[in-house]
Amino acid sequence: MSALRSRLLPVWIIGAAVVIAMVMIWLRPEPPLREPPSRVPFVTTVPAQASEGAIPVYGAGTVRPRAEIDVAAQINGKVAWVASSFQSGGRVAPGQVLFRIDDADYRNRVQQASANVAAQEVALLQAEEEARIAREEYEGYQRQWGEVGEQASPLTLYEPQLRAARAALARDSAGLADAELALSRTAVTAPFSGIVRFESVDLGQIIGAGQSVGRLYADDAVEVVVPLSDLDAALIPGLWELAAGDASTAVPASVSTRHGDMRYRWDGYVDRAEAALDEQTRTIDVVIRIPNPMAGGAPEGEEGVVADDPRAAPPLLVGQFVDVQIDGAAPERYFTVPRAALRTGNEVWALSGGNEVAIVPVRVLQRTDDIVYLTGGLEPGQQLVVTGIQFATEGMAVRTSTE
Repeated sequence: MSALRSRLLPVWIIGAAVVIAMVMIWLRPEPPLREPPSRVPFVTTVPAQASEGAIPVYGAGTVRPRAEIDVAAQINGKVAWVASSFQSGGRVAPGQVLFRIDDADYRNRVQQASANVAAQEVALLQAEEEARIAREEYEGYQRQWGEVGEQASPLTLYEPQLRAARAALARDSAGLADAELALSRTAVTAPFSGIVRFESVDLGQIIGAGQSVGRLYADDAVEVVVPLSDLDAALIPGLWELAAGDASTAVPASVSTRHGDMRYRWDGYVDRAEAALDEQTRTIDVVIRIPNPMAGGAPEGEEGVVADDPRAAPPLLVGQFVDVQIDGAAPERYFTVPRAALRTGNEVWALSGGNEVAIVPVRVLQRTDDIVYLTGGLEPGQQLVVTGIQFATEGMAVRTSTE
């Protein structure tokens, strides 16, 4: 009996398991019915923003002086005096004396030249008087004898002597002018208002004519050379007709840079464009002129900084790297869209009624890192596809977040 039970026990266990499984299957809930997922792709869209006004042209460059010269004397001599402002970083006014050369020798030369002129003036008076007497004697001879003889010799009338006296006076007068000019050059002056970049002159130093003893650059304006592509340069109105130095017809522009935790801006204008492409970068160098750079820039406010505090405004320094913005052309209407909305071949995927894709060709006016300025057959606020699909066909149906 025990042996029979031990043989039937596995059968009972299997049977009980089958019964329990059948009960669990019979009591299980029905699975919920779900619709199959849509095969229409989901896309992210942004509206096309209609804009007006000048399209900005962006660039960057390094500030350079409008004018820069080497400071040098035109004569030889020993330095007798140096202005306190003639040192690195010093500011000088136009016509200000930078340093003087000992003028003792040059004053002596002026005196000698003056004496020579005085002597030649007396010699000229004597020659004129002798010429007058000779002519009167000749005319008296003619009246007395009543004969018209041969023409009197120029030597008889003292004409060569008179010309020689006048030439000698002119020669010594020129020598006096040279001596006075050399004396005036003992004072070396600044030709314009500027800033001393460096100097290398001191009291007692012997310098020669043409020897550079410093460098000075103008502070009334600075320039920034901005390399632009031909596409960007084409947006600048009248670029090739600009007259250098004429701010009245120039295109507005501005430069900005960071100073500490703040950005500052200086307004200027497009002065001119170089008449040749850069052979290496194939870009056009456009020159931006910034008047009065030492006055300090206008602050562009940021958090934690008082934007209207003029005490923190720095000057625009030579050698500084700046960002440039130029007011480009101003079409009647154009659109600004994210760069992700622009597709290969200069086209965008716009949504028409019923969320169908329309492939719209566009003309790109300007590109930045994030925004594209373009024109084309778009409507203000029309939704443009930016993500979700890699390929599109005309009339293709899509889904958006508004659904």
